[in-house]
Amino acid sequence: MSAGGMVSIRPFALADYAEAIRLWSAIEGIGLNESDTPEAIEAFLLRNPEFSAFAVIGESIVGTILCGHNGRAGSLHHLAVATAQRQRGIGSRLVEYSFEKLAEANIPRCNIFVYSNNDHGNRFWLRNGWNDPSTWKVLQKHVSIEG
Repeated sequence: MSAGGMVSIRPFALADYAEAIRLWSAIEGIGLNESDTPEAIEAFLLRNPEFSAFAVIGESIVGTILCGHNGRAGSLHHLAVATAQRQRGIGSRLVEYSFEKLAEANIPRCNIFVYSNNDHGNRFWLRNGWNDPSTWKVLQKHVSIEG
């Protein structure tokens, strides 16, 4: 990956899945699970066309964001920027891209999921105007999928 160069933002393409997984696997604080298989990512992209994006320098993917919505609120997942490309505004540009898509779909708010111990990620989000509400929390339970 080059250290500099012009960054462009383009929609997330499933054809670049392997490169996205490589990037996500290299980023501390990103947890990968059954929702990150090629089939699961394809289903997510089909439900939320054009909401997710890559940041690219030349032919190299240097950043990603997954964005979707349920009709009421958006959600962001896997905002990742290659370590060598940080502090260039790439993460903010990816978030802006997804927010433009949410605004076009009349989605009034957006949620993110950040591990409590992901210090770098939490600093980024708080520095960029996100709130950390202490009045609610996320609970989760896995769904049994017969297959």
